[in-house]
Parts: sequence; C-alpha cells; structure tokens
Amino acid sequence: MGKLKNASLIGLGMVAGVAVTLQFSALAQKTAIEPLPLEKLSEFTEIFGMIKSDYVEPVDDEKLLTEAINGMVSSLDPHSAYLDKKSFKELREGTEGKFVGLGIEVGMEDGYIKIISPIEDSPAYRAGVLAGDVITRIDAEPIKGMSIDDAINRMRGEPNTKIELTLSRVGEEKPIVVKLTRELIKQHSVKGKIVEPGYVWLRISQFQEPTLDDMSKKIQALYAQDPSIKGLILDLRNDPGGVLPGAIGVSAAFLPKDVAVVSTNGQLEESKATYYAKREFYGARASNDPLTKLPAGLKTVPMVVLINTGSASASEIVAGALQDYHRATILGTQSFGKGSVQTVHQISEDTGIKITTARYYTPNGRSIQAKGIQPDLRVEETANGDGLNSFRSRESDLVKHLSNDKEAESDKGKAKVDEMEEEQRLAALSRKTKAYEFGGKDDFQLAQALNHLKGLPVKLSVVQVQNDTPTKTTNDKAAKVKAESKIESKIESKIRKHP
Repeated sequence: MGKLKNASLIGLGMVAGVAVTLQFSALAQKTAIEPLPLEKLSEFTEIFGMIKSDYVEPVDDEKLLTEAINGMVSSLDPHSAYLDKKSFKELREGTEGKFVGLGIEVGMEDGYIKIISPIEDSPAYRAGVLAGDVITRIDAEPIKGMSIDDAINRMRGEPNTKIELTLSRVGEEKPIVVKLTRELIKQHSVKGKIVEPGYVWLRISQFQEPTLDDMSKKIQALYAQDPSIKGLILDLRNDPGGVLPGAIGVSAAFLPKDVAVVSTNGQLEESKATYYAKREFYGARASNDPLTKLPAGLKTVPMVVLINTGSASASEIVAGALQDYHRATILGTQSFGKGSVQTVHQISEDTGIKITTARYYTPNGRSIQAKGIQPDLRVEETANGDGLNSFRSRESDLVKHLSNDKEAESDKGKAKVDEMEEEQRLAALSRKTKAYEFGGKDDFQLAQALNHLKGLPVKLSVVQVQNDTPTKTTNDKAAKVKAESKIESKIESKIRKHP
C-alpha cells in the first residue's frame, strides 16, 4: 500500500504536512549560541560559485539562494517551510477562510496526486470528486513523477479559469475526466443540524479565524430550534487543524471556566506556555466574547467527539482536552498525530518561514506527536470495517517527522494492530468503497455516536487499541456499561488553575 508523503490544500499553501497550528509572530533577533562553521560556509560559497560557472545554463542568484533557504528549512521536519511571496499570501488567506483554487486537499502517493478530501461546496465537490480519487493527468498531461508542489502550482490560477483533471477511482475501469473552474472559495468551517429530536450534530471542518464566532452562531440557532438538547456530537473528522486560538475557544465552550486546555514546550522561553479557557487566549482581538452568548447547558450536555485519521493538529488539541477532563466520549479511529506547533516568522514584507517551535501537550501532559488521540470507542467508517480512512497515512509515516518525547523512539507512537485488521485494510483496496457524506443518512460513525448518547449498543471495531495493546471487543453488556459510564463521568477534581 502506498504512503501519503505529504499533504496540502490547493490554494492554501500548506505544502508540507497536514495543515498547521499557527501562531504568527515578528522575527525576533537571536544571538547565535555557537559560532557558525566557517568550513561549511566556505564549502557553500565554493559550490555556489561552481554552479554559477559550470552549470549547463545560467542560473539566477536569487533563485539559488531561495532554494538553499527552502532546502535548509524543509529538511527539519515535514511541517517547516520557507514561504515565498505566493505561499505567504496563500497561508494568510487560508487562515481567513478564503482562497482561490479547486477546493481539494491532496497528498502524494506512489508518484501520483491523491485526493484526501474535497472541500464542501467547492468546484471539486460539486463536480463529484471523491476522497481516494487519484489524479493521473492535469489538462491531459500525465503527472506521474511530478512533485506535489509542481502539481499544485498547475492546479492553482486565477478565478474563472478552466482546468481539466483526469481521475482514477477504485472500482471504476475507465478514467474519469472532470472539468473545473477555479474560483474564490469561502470555506465555511462550521456546519450543524438537529439529526434527531434532542440531538445535535456540529461539524468543524477546519479551525480558522472566524470559526469560534461561526460556531457560537450555529449553536445558538440550533438551541433556538430545539431548546431541549439531550446530546451533542462534535464532528472533527478530516479536520486538518488551523489556528491555535480557534482550538482553545472551541474547547472553552464545553469545558469549565479557566481550565488548562493545552500546553507547549520548546527551545525558546516563549514556547514554554500553558493556554487556558480564558478570553485572552482565544479572542484577545475580538470586540466581544462569542462564548458569553452560548446556552449554559452547553457545559454539561452529554457529548461525543468524532475523530479519524484525518483529524490533526488543532482538532487533536480539542479532542485531547475533552478526553482528559472526561467531558466527552471520543469515538472513531486513531487521529493523525500532529502534536507540534508551527510559528510563522515574517522575514520581509511578503515572505516568511513556517518553523516548528514546540510540541504541544494535553491537560494531563500527554504528547500527541506521532501518536495521535486514541478513541474511547473505536468505531470504523463503515459497518464492514472498511472505508477510505484506511488508505490514509499518519504523522508517524511522514519522512523526518518529529519524535514523541514521551515515548521511546522505536515505538513511533503507532498503534499495534493484529493481522485481521491489516487484512481488512488490504482487502479494501480491491473493492469499491461507497462514498458518503459526513452528517448524512449513511454516516455509520454518526449513527454509532447517536446510539451511545441514547444508551444503545455501539458496534465497535473488531480491534480495540487501548494502551497500545490490541484486544478483542464485543458488544456485550460489560462493554456497554463501560461505554455509558464515560459520558456520565464528572469533571476531574484535579483541574489545574492559573497560578
């Protein structure tokens, strides 16, 4: 099975890794701790001159230096990158929830570009592009062996311009050709509805600057529609992350006042911090606090959080905090495992670098890096145990990924699975996987979340990964009681307060 080597949102500029938890800052001048290696600097100058004089054709000085910087930064880990003028602009636009593109999240697999997820209501989504589709041609030109950056650049462009993609889809014998028109995509990161009387489904597809305001408005509207809410399902599946304040604010909406949500630790003193469920940590720039308008019952309503392999970064912060305080039952499959913070330093007026500055930790001190969040109830995408989620890689599969400092490096944070689960994944490659819409009538994991909230049996995965040890689990009475007790647990008495 091929591995996704990196992932990106077309138009967002997130080229290395599956999204980022961002903090923007001005570039701080830092005195070098050790003198620069003069021998290596001399070697660099010699190679630079050799390329200028010996290469088959002239090479621009600025291009060489830019690529040297890019290589230096990107060699650190999958999420650090140099941001040229275009990438810097796109990254800022992405955090605002708007960009020009096709509306697809993609990754590289076996030399081809694979669709991880189409963005809802985007050109790709409306054209029927599905998660798991593989792009084989762009405007009739084969892309086998093309770098993901080059492919992304070809798919980007100006609004209202045309592009043709040729797709290969599991279960389809002939290639699928779709003609798309690039457009300014305004991504609405929050959706929600009453799925059954008394039960709310609330989906966050990405953490952007407007997310907290949008979530507050959506929750108020849903409670106005049905004031007697008995259960809430927070859907973070395929949520690749986003801005850190958004994750803190969403967590604060459901947790007790002022509790610790996430902490970070890195080399710089300012990277050693704890973030609390307080307004100054999630909405310092806002003129008003959107959380004050939320119903009081939101703090105690029984909750289930849905996660999968596509849940990364900021979404893992939320899931980890709600899990540590026993505020919600986490249901689904193991999350991606991106437990690092990227800080964007502005270098010039329109360029910068995105560099990993810290690992983050849940309130109980758990490191998610290269491990992810293990669900309390492991439930596969479908009743048969297959699904497109089986094809996706995790942080621990990425080349040069940051290690988990809480575990032995040899473990890499990967869940241990038995032969049966691996056979299920391989078998899924050879048969057509039925696509479904999150929140739709065919959403199996959503149905199991509803069952859990209503005290009904939940169809668990054959393999339950608990404390990294696989065990066989069935839907017997003991399992049901254990599952139901999760949602009834009270907030721990050892909640940390601000010193």
